[in-house]
Amino acid sequence: MTATEIIALLPYEVPFLFVDGIDEISELGVTGHYTFRKKAFFYEGHFKNNPVTPGVILTECMAQIGLVCLGIFLIKDELDLSRKPQIALTSHQMDFYLPVLPGQKVIVRSEKEVFRFNKLKCKVSMFNSKGDMVARGSISGMLKA
Repeated sequence: MTATEIIALLPYEVPFLFVDGIDEISELGVTGHYTFRKKAFFYEGHFKNNPVTPGVILTECMAQIGLVCLGIFLIKDELDLSRKPQIALTSHQMDFYLPVLPGQKVIVRSEKEVFRFNKLKCKVSMFNSKGDMVARGSISGMLKA
């Protein structure tokens, strides 16, 4: 399954799609990227005259790339390509280190910890384009083909 096919199966669309591309994917993990658009809806008012990407949006980006894209790849043999898989985030724990500003590109790396009975748990990390760690943590979710 190609990166383009995986992205097409994501159950999100603009303005809530936070995956521009998948750089690497295997049974063990995924690396992908996203550039936060300068005019994204969530910058208005967060924070006044100093827009910063909200942590919940960073978490969503890490979940879309690190959990959902990887999950689709792992259940690819069960998928009906005429419909998008169902996804449920079951838990997450994140630590944030640096802000992400409008227009900034991030790289998400995810490592599969457990995949059993269509429940996936991953260690995820987000880096800015300089290679500095922005956030890291653990995300779990259920996938249904």
